[in-house]
Formats: sequence, C-alpha cells, structure tokens
Amino acid sequence: MPASTFARRCAVIAAAALALAVPEPALALENGLARTPPMGFNNWNSTQCRPDFDEKMIKGIADIFVARGLRDAGYRYVNIDDCWALPSRNAQGELQPDPKRFPGGIKALADYVHSKGLKFGIYTSAGTKTCNTAGFPGGLGHERQDANLFASWGVDYLKYDNCNNQGVDARKRYKAMRDALAKTGREIVYSICEWGRTDPKVWTWGEPVGNLWRTTGDISDNWSSMIGKAKANRVLAQYAGPGHWNDPDMLEVGNGGMTATEYRTHFSLWAMMAAPLLIGSDLRKAGAETFGILENADIIALDQDPLGRQATVVSAEGGLVVYNKVLADGSRAVALSNENTSTATIGTTAAALGIGGAPSYELKDLWSKATRTTTGKISASVPGHGTVVYRVTR
Repeated sequence: MPASTFARRCAVIAAAALALAVPEPALALENGLARTPPMGFNNWNSTQCRPDFDEKMIKGIADIFVARGLRDAGYRYVNIDDCWALPSRNAQGELQPDPKRFPGGIKALADYVHSKGLKFGIYTSAGTKTCNTAGFPGGLGHERQDANLFASWGVDYLKYDNCNNQGVDARKRYKAMRDALAKTGREIVYSICEWGRTDPKVWTWGEPVGNLWRTTGDISDNWSSMIGKAKANRVLAQYAGPGHWNDPDMLEVGNGGMTATEYRTHFSLWAMMAAPLLIGSDLRKAGAETFGILENADIIALDQDPLGRQATVVSAEGGLVVYNKVLADGSRAVALSNENTSTATIGTTAAALGIGGAPSYELKDLWSKATRTTTGKISASVPGHGTVVYRVTR
C-alpha cells in the first residue's frame, strides 16, 4: 500500500474515532428569553373557569399594570389560562376562542396588551385535552398548527400543561412544542407545566427544552400549600439560572386565604428562589396591602438579580429556615423564615453566607427598610409564619 494511501486511511479512521469519542453538544433552548424570572399576571388562581374570566378582566389588568406602576416595577406578561377556547377545533383544525368570553378574539386582546407596553401569554396542554373537565382541545399532535396560530395572534408566552397526555413521554411532548415554537420565528417564552411528577424529573432535562418548568402541583391559597411548594422547590437551586427557572407555581398574594404576614413570606421566598412572579389575584379588587407587597422594589430586585442564582438553604432546624442568595454585586440576601406559629429568634453569620472577613456589614431590612451594621452576626425576632429579609453588604 502506498504511504499516501495508508496515511489517508489512518486519517479517516482517526477522524471516525474522534467523532465517536466526542459527544454531540447538548441542544440548548437558548432563545434569549427569560434572562431573569418572568413577572406578570395569570388569572387562574383568582378566577379558574368562572364567568368573570373574560376579555374585560384581562384588559382591566393590563390597564392596572400601567396605572399602578406595576409595568415599571418589572411586571410584563399578562397571561390567560385554561377555558379561553371553545370545546372543539374549527373545520381547519384550529383552536377557537370562546366568543362569549373573548368577543374581540385573541389577536385583538393581544394587540391591546401590546399597546400598553406589555406582553401577552396563553395556555394549552401537552395532551389531547386541557385540564378542565369541559375538555378543551390540547396541543398533542397539533404542535406546529397551534404554535403558528399563537404566533399569528402575537402570543409572547406559552404555558404548556400536562393533562390527558396519553402516556407519551414528557420529553418527547415538550420538545415537540419547543421545536414548533422555534420554527414560528416569534420570541415566545416557553413554560413547561409538567408538575415534576414523572421520572426523569423535569428539572434534570428542562434546561434545553423550556424557559421555566413547574416543580410542584398546583398551589392553593393557604399556608400549608404555599410552604409545601417552597420546601419542594428550595432543594433544586442547582437547576436554575438565566433563561431556565424552577417554577413552584403562581402567586396567591391578595386572594384572601392567608394573612399579610404569610403573603409577605410567600413573596419573599419566591423572590429568594428566583421563581417567576406571576400575580394570581384580581387586581381590580386588590387593596393597598396587596399592592404594597407586590410592589416592594427591594424584594423584586432579589428575584430579578442578573446573576440569576436561586437561594440555597444554610440551615433548617425545627421550622426555622435560613436562605442565602448570592447577588451580582457580591452582596447577599438572607431570608430568616419562621415556619412555626410562635415568634422565634433566627440567626446566621456573614461567614455562613460566604462573605466573612470584613470588619463590618450593613443590613437592610427589605420590608421595614431599616438599616443597621453588624460585625457579622445576623439575626432577628421573626413572628410565626413570618420572614425577615436582609440585604447584607460588606
């Protein structure tokens, strides 16, 4: 065999071996969206499928976002949930808006939301039907058609639920819609609502598929449900980051089932965990206390910190929990959370937060706005079901 031929064959064999040895890079979603956790509104927690979920309500929320300064505070998405459609597709196989709820149609509603400088979101399920018992059509097998329709309407956010999934592997179903959304050419935040029910868990495969994924079942407007969602989500910090977030479900703040103290804990923990902040109360009926919680700029800043780190748990003993969140400017946010019913002192140190060694630190209480200095000890008397949040700066 000529030396040149031998050399060529050797080169071919070496290239083939290298191709087998080097794995293909993982397909990442990388759609450039949700670089911080999405903030906005979803109607489900306040209306579910009742008649008050309609075009008038959604336009009213968009108006309030502007008038109250919520848009300027970071709330951008006005999303509609299940029950927006008719129970059957049209002759072309397309989803149809319910003309009673949305007489102007979805595109006109999206246009209205866009006119306010906001973005519009919609819902369907990765199954043959959505989750409501009325049986609205789902997206399974209609991914391209539905994605194209949503894009034509001006949709900016899709919540894709998990009901009636026919036992099809979750990864296959959710990747199909990811690919369909990408092919529309429209920027659409993709929210995987799989609930973390099946194995492998969605947070282990979600990063290249969606911008956020539900880590829990549906939240309810009570302390037990809310704190249960926090406990389930807080151990998953390693999976969260810019463009891909753990989602312990939407906010219940203002719906009336918890105290103001409990709602402040709810909002604090979601921000510490870099969770999406989707308001779930009817803001047309909300009082000053609800707006005061939802508009807390210092707490929102933790959620929207560009580093995108979810808080980790420093300690959790006897229902007294210390959360630590690393921030982009090198400071820390610490949440001292009391899951018990009676007041307790909760403490930690700057060293435990990873910023030890400085002669002193400034502590800013992000609810009371009081500031003080410490040489390193961080503690507070925390009421039952309450949470004290400090920003700790060298």
